[in-house]
Amino acid sequence: MKRRAVLAGALAAGLSGPRVFAQAWQISEQHRRVLAVAHDQLERVRPQLWRSDVVAIADFALPSSLPRLHFADLEAGRVHSFLVAHGKGSDPEHDGFCKRFSNDVGSAATSRGAYITYEWYDGKYGPSIRLGGLDADNSNAAERAIVMHPAWYADPAMLEKWGKLGRSDGCFAMAPGDFAQALWHLAAGRLLFADRLGLG
Repeated sequence: MKRRAVLAGALAAGLSGPRVFAQAWQISEQHRRVLAVAHDQLERVRPQLWRSDVVAIADFALPSSLPRLHFADLEAGRVHSFLVAHGKGSDPEHDGFCKRFSNDVGSAATSRGAYITYEWYDGKYGPSIRLGGLDADNSNAAERAIVMHPAWYADPAMLEKWGKLGRSDGCFAMAPGDFAQALWHLAAGRLLFADRLGLG
């Protein structure tokens, strides 16, 4: 009887304390927009892709100091964002903003448009992902050797010192510590779409 009384008292005490309710998971407005753009661009070029689970969106309306390369997991409805550098030719003043795009060979600029990711290979900066341009605005991607790769100048430590990332020759350069995410989730026939989008 004593045991029952103790258990009853413990239950009563627990019920009288603060109640914690499960809360619905909320997605930010920015990530909602990223998912929408990812879905629209995926549908536009789907026949040229091999996989459709993850789409990368590079929003070059943002400065290089902010995470602007978004990996949109369309199956889970989630977005993970990373830093990414733009090309020297897109930012000749080196103030951290991508001001122009170019598809020209030798421009060292970032190109807008849809890319398909190919296999990874061991390049100048280590494991890198080959890209193919799917639009007129980035049709020279292969000839220009535009790829995704890790780079020291895209590391967050650059922000602490300079307030901006370094610049590439037009490649999508990520922090070395983040690049494994691209190797795992973006390579092998998925979509990378880049433009000045202003998604927030």
